[in-house]
Amino acid sequence: MSELLHHVAAFYRFVPLAEVDRLRAFVEDTAKQHQLSGSVLVAPEGINGTVTARTRESLESFFRTLGAERAFGAISVKWSTGERTPFDRLRVKRKNEIVPLGRREIDPNRRVGTYVRPEAWNELLDDPELVLIDARNAFEVRLGRFDKAIDPGTRDFRELAGWMERNLEPTRDRKVAMYCTGGIRCEKATSFLLERGFERVYHLEGGILSYLERVPEAETRFRGACFVFDGRVSLEHGLREGDHEVCRACGEPFQTGDRCFNC
Repeated sequence: MSELLHHVAAFYRFVPLAEVDRLRAFVEDTAKQHQLSGSVLVAPEGINGTVTARTRESLESFFRTLGAERAFGAISVKWSTGERTPFDRLRVKRKNEIVPLGRREIDPNRRVGTYVRPEAWNELLDDPELVLIDARNAFEVRLGRFDKAIDPGTRDFRELAGWMERNLEPTRDRKVAMYCTGGIRCEKATSFLLERGFERVYHLEGGILSYLERVPEAETRFRGACFVFDGRVSLEHGLREGDHEVCRACGEPFQTGDRCFNC
């Protein structure tokens, strides 16, 4: 059975990049040489993507080549598998941002919130003064979330900054923690709060994916499944592929056998 699995690697790194067009072409050529499929974004603020291959060795070789490029340096990777290939082809694009918050003044390369390891996340959640924010979109939150997390109800990550401006000011003196799928959105969101004068800002290192991988299932505080932006649709504890599909009418996820929540 393991020979049929597709190996999946999600990665990102915020790092100032000067030669974006050259680096985009370099990433695309390298991925093609290793016969990868997936989606990668390259922008002046860094690199972000998810790629897949039939063997982990192909992916590891791909990341060694990227790491040898001085502009990228060491890139942190989250590993998982899928019973089917999550992507039908390779897309490597140049963007203005690798995760679009729409606030050009926010720079995660300058500063971000305090990282909290997955193993220490439950202890933070027990803090009675904590304000916990789910930094994902509403359709992702409906599939699964941490207990007592606030759902901003956003349709797009670009809406989160405005929501925080309107709603978080009364909590300025409290601890504010947030989480997202793999950690990248929280890099920008916590940087945004720090720029606005918040001082005690935390985020889950590696996101929900690292939590589901590293925290024993008997100790989990995450309820449901985690939506992922690829053909697997969702992942459960231990990064097992979930039982969800995407509605062909509206594009939102729902559990196989049920009706689409949105439709």
